[in-house]
Amino acid sequence: MLTNQNFKKITDYIWEISKSFRKDMKVPGRIYAAESMLESIEDEAIGQVINVATLPGIVNYSLAMPDIHVGYGFVVGGVAAMEYPKGIISPGGVGYDISCGIRILKSNFIQKEIQPQLDRIAMEIQKEIPSGLGKGRKTKFSITEINKILEGGAKYLFKNGYGEKEDLENCESNGYLSEANASYVSDQAKQRGRDQVGTLGSGNHFCEVQKVDEIFDTEVAKIFGLFRDQIVIMVHCGSRGLGHQVATDYIRLMMSAMQKYGISLPDRELACTPFNSDEGQKYFKAMCAAANYAWANRQMITHYIRKAWEKIFKNEKLTLLYDVSHNIAKVEKYNGKKLIVHRKGATRAFGPGRPEIPEKYRKVGQPVLIPGSMGTASYVLVGTKQAEKETFGSTCHGSGRIMSRKRAKKTFWGSTLRAQLEKQGIIIRCESNAGLSEEAPGAYKNVEDVVEVVHQAGISKKVARLKPLVVIKGE
Repeated sequence: MLTNQNFKKITDYIWEISKSFRKDMKVPGRIYAAESMLESIEDEAIGQVINVATLPGIVNYSLAMPDIHVGYGFVVGGVAAMEYPKGIISPGGVGYDISCGIRILKSNFIQKEIQPQLDRIAMEIQKEIPSGLGKGRKTKFSITEINKILEGGAKYLFKNGYGEKEDLENCESNGYLSEANASYVSDQAKQRGRDQVGTLGSGNHFCEVQKVDEIFDTEVAKIFGLFRDQIVIMVHCGSRGLGHQVATDYIRLMMSAMQKYGISLPDRELACTPFNSDEGQKYFKAMCAAANYAWANRQMITHYIRKAWEKIFKNEKLTLLYDVSHNIAKVEKYNGKKLIVHRKGATRAFGPGRPEIPEKYRKVGQPVLIPGSMGTASYVLVGTKQAEKETFGSTCHGSGRIMSRKRAKKTFWGSTLRAQLEKQGIIIRCESNAGLSEEAPGAYKNVEDVVEVVHQAGISKKVARLKPLVVIKGE
């Protein structure tokens, strides 16, 4: 049984579980948290951090961010890097919503200039973008087109008139991974994805109109193009049913293949194979394809948000600040050495100078986009060199659940929550009160506490806080 006494205090914000805690651990586990947060972390989540520390080829630490909570196999908020190319790759280290992520669009308006139009903005965006479980667009892409999206991502959509060149420049990996191979994505996954490009989905996915509420770093904010009271739009979504199917297909494949490679695990949900194995390469290339689909999805949503925006504001433009994933596995270099970095509910947070960062941000570091729970603040942070040294360039991805959706439904009334948010001046567009109750702020950790941990720990630094004015969600 793990108690607080098993944690070694490294700093005020880093707590370590020694690899001697269990004889099958290959590396220590490290959790980023304030001391006051430790007792609220589920035992099962800590157990998952320990289990990940047993994986073949793991390097340095099994890491967890302060938004830690129980996930499938890996903890949500988990980061693990494996030796390249002989270490493993695990679908549980990416998650079911492959390349779920955040993008922020910037306007030139301040709040008072568009306050009278907020209700119409909400209505027009909701009309343009289907949202909710299984919701799709009326027009379906052909399988041939889906294959091109899977291999070309946002770049393919840009070439076909959806967006601007700057959208690709301001997107992680320029909106596509070249390693993608659509032939490794099942027909079932492709069918599920045919009508879902440009849709929000359900759960904690949303589109929010927000204002810049506070600036913490004026120099970085200026480079990011952010200013006080500015109106921005945040989008949170991923690869929808297609990504879920890819994860399902390859978890099943890897569960049956592990014995062949002599891999023994404390939890079958960690199913994995060597990265350079046939199964490992197929999953990696299919995962890259699903990531491309997610970037294309957010790019298409951007197109329809701009369409709604221009109905109201004519020639006023929305520009992309950045787009970053928080469920992905990538081959990245640290100190000249390639590693297979799994981020599951964790955001890339590269510091200044990395060539992967858009040139205009390279002097200060990568924009890091952290959504709050519905009705609370969200944050723009900036990546750091310290993150590259300690966490393989990773930080938190949100506030982190403390309550299951099922329990949240029983605890919070959607109608009461709707009234409370509207009393705060927040316009809510969600057809289902049940959908609201699942995502109640009380079902999540305090995003302020989570962000303060990563800021004080130095693995990403606060730039700006954003407050919601309009929340658009699916059921």
